[in-house]
Amino acid sequence: MALKFLVLQHIDWEAPGRLLSEAAMRLDITLEVTKIYQQAAPDPADFDALLLLGGPANVHEEDRYPFLREEKRLLKAWIAMDRPCLGFCLGHQLLADALGAEIGPNFMPSIGFIQGHLTHAGKEHPVFEGIHSPLTLFKWHGQAIQTPLPRNLMMLATSNQSVVEAFSVDGRPHIIGLQCDNHAAHVDDVKTWLRHDRDWINTLPEGKRLFKELPQEAEQHRQQVESAFTQILYNFVNLVLAAKNKRPKLYKT
Repeated sequence: MALKFLVLQHIDWEAPGRLLSEAAMRLDITLEVTKIYQQAAPDPADFDALLLLGGPANVHEEDRYPFLREEKRLLKAWIAMDRPCLGFCLGHQLLADALGAEIGPNFMPSIGFIQGHLTHAGKEHPVFEGIHSPLTLFKWHGQAIQTPLPRNLMMLATSNQSVVEAFSVDGRPHIIGLQCDNHAAHVDDVKTWLRHDRDWINTLPEGKRLFKELPQEAEQHRQQVESAFTQILYNFVNLVLAAKNKRPKLYKT
């Protein structure tokens, strides 16, 4: 039986991404994408999991991005129902905010391919089963979760560019935030992001290098990133199935 995931998209050019779309197809997952910036979300009760994508908004910019108000209400209701959720980048930050964490400027802009390291909790968490540390992360953000974390949140991964690269909720392993955008790390998506986010990249000291080298790095890391991302999504599927009281390990990669 196919699973159905609700995907909240925050801007037209930050779509689910080729890696997420292809992995979902392999795992028999239907992705229903809602462009939350221009349409209301459907009834979340009709879905097995919620995926939150990235975007240009900061978590507290409701006046500039009014759709954030509706999304925050939906997210809090989803968490209250203890339903599976996976957030990427802005989605990771929105999820953390709903769980009581503080969000603010990161100590540096983090963009490009870097190495992340699983914490002890990360190595034990089922979403990273079969994932080796360090792992390659595709980053694209200036805001981040601030520390210390609320006591119920567990840091799963960290890096030298962001303290909290991944987190989960103690006792609720099916609620996960990832600061990376590995779902969109394919070279085609990287080129699209570079084109549409040109103004921000041009403000960075290494902007010229990024335009030239990021597509090359995406090709260089393609096989490793795709394999790891597919494994992470497979692991998340098993968490979704467990949350639905279905037999885990239904799918094989």
